[in-house]
Amino acid sequence: MLGVSHLRDVPYAGLDEALERLEDETVRRYVRHIVSDDHRVVRIAELLAGGDVRAVGPLLTEGHASLREDLRVSCDELDLVVESAVAAGALGARMTGGGFGGSAIVLVESSAADTVTKSSRRLRGERARLAPGLPGGPSRGAHRLA
Repeated sequence: MLGVSHLRDVPYAGLDEALERLEDETVRRYVRHIVSDDHRVVRIAELLAGGDVRAVGPLLTEGHASLREDLRVSCDELDLVVESAVAAGALGARMTGGGFGGSAIVLVESSAADTVTKSSRRLRGERARLAPGLPGGPSRGAHRLA
């Protein structure tokens, strides 16, 4: 329908034009998410390579909004985690995993981690009965154990 064999070949700059050619609303939402998320990944890689880690935050939050609105794979609890973390001062946040529940990645300055964690827990506690998760940090990626 778009004249490409892979959605990664749809240029982000031409996304609106491509979406106009799609009749099915669900297909449009999925294509919008995939193409815009691919663009976010490229932007994040550029920002990290340039040392601008803070600018990654809003892109994470944009990605969550797309997962919620375009793919519709988020849930109220994850939306609340993302919303409360950002409201508490996180640089950005996004669900991760397969959707319909799971985890969120929250990007926060290390100096503000305790404040954001406590404030986010308080905000979540006011709106829902969610057991707070444990904060984590970067760890070694996938690797061979033996």
